[in-house]
Amino acid sequence: MDWDYIEGNWKQFAGKIKETWGKLTDDDIAAVSGKREQLEGALQQKYGYAKDKAKTEVDEWIARHK
Repeated sequence: MDWDYIEGNWKQFAGKIKETWGKLTDDDIAAVSGKREQLEGALQQKYGYAKDKAKTEVDEWIARHK
């Protein structure tokens, strides 16, 4: 699965995103609106992740949801 698929089906994946990263609010998820860079930025803000860590977290999440 690639990010384009997730972006196109964002509403379906939004709940799974929230299960994984519970600190993200509904407003955060709505603001991300399927954009990977926005999700990584939200993870950096809410979890204090470095940019590389946020990217790795998202990569690992995608791998788990193939």
